[in-house]
Amino acid sequence: MITYLIIATVCLVTISAFSKREVYFKLMFNPYQVKHSNQWYRFISHAFVHADWSHLLFNMLTLFFFGVFVEAAFAHYFGEKATFLYVSEFILASIISSVPSFLKHKDNYSYNAVGASGAVSAILFTSILFNPLNKIYIFFIPIGIPAFIFGIFYLAYSAYMSKKNIDNIGHDAHFWGAVFGFVFPLALKPTLFVDFVNIIKLNFGL
Repeated sequence: MITYLIIATVCLVTISAFSKREVYFKLMFNPYQVKHSNQWYRFISHAFVHADWSHLLFNMLTLFFFGVFVEAAFAHYFGEKATFLYVSEFILASIISSVPSFLKHKDNYSYNAVGASGAVSAILFTSILFNPLNKIYIFFIPIGIPAFIFGIFYLAYSAYMSKKNIDNIGHDAHFWGAVFGFVFPLALKPTLFVDFVNIIKLNFGL
């Protein structure tokens, strides 16, 4: 499955960058270098390096749990184009989720960002579109939250924390990656939104 290939590639590149700092600095997202040195590849390359083991593990576990399902759903809805579309979503989400940071920090030499969080958020929200009633568990809370409800809180929290700007987490990337992941399949097959709404209506007797 292509999900496993993406996970393996990200892990190999990240682990290599842990011991080769020149690789790490070359691949990270630095808006200043993008603008002033035309290093546009950083919009994609940053998704393949992570800050530390916990950052890598969290993103890759999330991709594993939701990516396999999304990949199968793409195969069901889009047939022979599924692999191309799935990889395209991952790459495009990495780019689009980084645009807000680029616009904010394109003249800030010291700003850097790494990680596949934007792309992983996209895959997560694509899974919510396909299966809005899937139960998502947060940390050690034993009660699963319906995916569409989790998605609402995720977007609200990401937007709020992005405005507060009090930590080093890329909440902008989380927010816009999530939005892109929900919209991308709809652009390909708009009737998916009708299915999404109907599943929720039927479950709640609306």
